Amino acid sequence: MEKQVFKVNGMACDHCKSTVEGRLHCLSGVVSAVANLDNNTVEVEYDEELVKPSIMKKAVDEAGYDFEY
Repeated sequence: MEKQVFKVNGMACDHCKSTVEGRLHCLSGVVSAVANLDNNTVEVEYDEELVKPSIMKKAVDEAGYDFEY
């Protein structure tokens, strides 16, 4: 298991936070995702054998946010 904090630009409210967390939770291999509005980050615990940051980026970017890794 890997645990990393990623920058997510564009989150401004609780709905944004829920959307980012939901997009990540839907990915196979993501164990947890907790977004923080104060510093525009998301902490993700994931199985690096099943999901890569590039896949997470695609899922979050498609929701209208900018996921940086």
